[in-house]
Amino acid sequence: MLDSLTLLFEKLFLFSNFHIFTSLWQEEPERAVKWPALRRGDLLEVQRTLFVHYGIYLGDNRVAHLMPDIMPVLTNNKQLVKPVVTNKRLILGCIYRNASIRVDSVEDFAYGAQITVNDMDVKMKCQALVSEEVARRAEKLVGDIPYSLLWNNCEHFVTYCRYGTPVSQQTDKFCDCLKTIIRDQRSVALTVGIGVMYILCFGLAPSTTLPTILIPFVMWMAG
Repeated sequence: MLDSLTLLFEKLFLFSNFHIFTSLWQEEPERAVKWPALRRGDLLEVQRTLFVHYGIYLGDNRVAHLMPDIMPVLTNNKQLVKPVVTNKRLILGCIYRNASIRVDSVEDFAYGAQITVNDMDVKMKCQALVSEEVARRAEKLVGDIPYSLLWNNCEHFVTYCRYGTPVSQQTDKFCDCLKTIIRDQRSVALTVGIGVMYILCFGLAPSTTLPTILIPFVMWMAG
């Protein structure tokens, strides 16, 4: 039951971060972007189609980042897996929950977007670790890794490397939004209405009646 709820919330988190549905599957053209001065251990962030993506700069134009990718599931050919992860591969990787911590060039990591450096230092309440320690932590974790949009994403990776504690402010914002929806008693009435319509369409049965009763009850209790 807990795994099912986690999977549901992950899918809600994924779709709630869609910025423009019409451009979801369109690959962004490469743009000439000037990078800021980067130092080993810097925390980099760029805007991708769905959300902000994070990485740790290792030096020599290399960035370690936790990247969802469907390609390793489809093939063992490293030559096909190695190229930059496109938005299509990223989204399908999120859905399939397959990812790895990989090292790419700054250009491939940025994917045509502007890079922000160490902006999270202002938002985090804890002190950043020494730059060399940050980079070493990232290098040790390179390879396949379990992936979860809620519990183990790219932001968890970089905050662990730079601050020693894995957190995700994007996930926290989503959870706060979800709590607001649950606490709004109008959501209970809405779920009841949807449940009644579901029963009218598909008939009275345990598969339709139980969710109609249990979901609004749980939301009412949580609120």
